[in-house]
Amino acid sequence: MNQAQHQKIQNGSGFIAALDQSGGSTPKALGLYGVDESAFSSDSEMFDIIHQMRSRIVSSKAFGGDRVLGAILFEDTMEREIEGKPSPTYLWENKEVVPFLKVDKGLADEADDAQVLKPIPALDELLQRAAAKGVFGTKMRSVIKQANAAGVNAVVDQQFEIGRQILAAGLVPIIEPEVDIHSATKAEAEELLKARILHQLDQLGDDQIMLKLTIPSEDNLYQELVEHPNVLRVVALSGGYSRDEACERLSRQTGMIASFSRALTEGLNVNQSDDEFDTMLDEAIGVIAAASAT
Repeated sequence: MNQAQHQKIQNGSGFIAALDQSGGSTPKALGLYGVDESAFSSDSEMFDIIHQMRSRIVSSKAFGGDRVLGAILFEDTMEREIEGKPSPTYLWENKEVVPFLKVDKGLADEADDAQVLKPIPALDELLQRAAAKGVFGTKMRSVIKQANAAGVNAVVDQQFEIGRQILAAGLVPIIEPEVDIHSATKAEAEELLKARILHQLDQLGDDQIMLKLTIPSEDNLYQELVEHPNVLRVVALSGGYSRDEACERLSRQTGMIASFSRALTEGLNVNQSDDEFDTMLDEAIGVIAAASAT
């Protein structure tokens, strides 16, 4: 493990940029960026365009390790280059931003008011490739729809089971059991979630994981997780909140930092000049970093 990266994630100020839209979410992300689906006729062309967008973000003068601790990449991005360097290498060497990799293959069908992860075939091989490219950690997302203990436990238990496989490969897993912000039982689901995470953390030994959680309905509900010795960092997903609302809610959570995707890229457009783009991105990064500093 890269100790400088570990130190940065554990103690650094700033947030983690989520640049990991996959095949299913890429068309929407491009649409918000001003690229209509008529602009591409294949997945290959689509991924070329989204890589251009991600490269523009990462290479911007506004994007750097002074305010951005890490960046989560899609597998396709990990395999590509930014300004002539492998993406993970560019992030760390040029920007001092710690690279992470999204490893999940999407969600299974809903059961017990939750969606666990689909199987992740060839995960060990992917983890080996990621480690060889200098990736520090991984991310995988499940979804909890309602306060159903069976569903919550299934999500958390699967996340930690796969998390142990990731730890064994020398990487740090970001465990992401998202609670749907529109859930009628969001607060109750978060209580169940916290209890099950604590149960799993007590079985980790000396290993450390990271958590990516929906901003809780009860402020500082996750303080015990933030301070837990087995948790390297707790980060927040924006979950469909606007940037302003996500930042306002996050600012009330002590020690929790952002890991925003859509809320980070909100307002960026393919037709902006580089100066307009950099100014818009700089403003977004500043606001999100400030909300993460509480």
